[in-house]
Amino acid sequence: MAKAKDRRDRADGSAPREADGLTAEQEATWFAYMRVALRLNYEINRELQVDADLSHQDFHVLNALADSPGRRLQLSDLAIRIGWERSRVSHQVLRMEARGLVERRPSSSDARATDAVLTPTGAAALRRATPGHAALVKQMFFDGLDPDLLAPLHTALDQIHEQILARGTLPRPSGRQSRWTSPDQD
Repeated sequence: MAKAKDRRDRADGSAPREADGLTAEQEATWFAYMRVALRLNYEINRELQVDADLSHQDFHVLNALADSPGRRLQLSDLAIRIGWERSRVSHQVLRMEARGLVERRPSSSDARATDAVLTPTGAAALRRATPGHAALVKQMFFDGLDPDLLAPLHTALDQIHEQILARGTLPRPSGRQSRWTSPDQD
């Protein structure tokens, strides 16, 4: 009987090696990142719920649709764009459709697929949510950052994102998100 794959096996299928472990500096940096990511996600979710009756997940979906041609994406492309499993996107879109934020329609390019389409109600919700969201991001993320570190941080995040795209399991998304404001401008 074949041995089950060890959860610690590397993406290429080989077993982990001693040298694959994190250095002390890498571990400290990873935990610093996790502290920021987890707490920031909490604060953003809370702010969006209080200010706009949206979850952070709603906001991700609305942003992706607002920044897409025709304000629509196939569910599989939406999943790739925001880095979720397709089933999670499907459930999220169903919940959002019940609230009138999005609609599900047959895909305009593949009759077998379903598109999520931003509704006027969803666009209005995104417009209402964006100013408070941007203010919170500025206050929580950028105001405490030394301005000299902004460019190196941007470079580092782009490099990490590229590594994730190159080594991860999701396909590379088409296009790059260019905005999360002014969803009426197409």
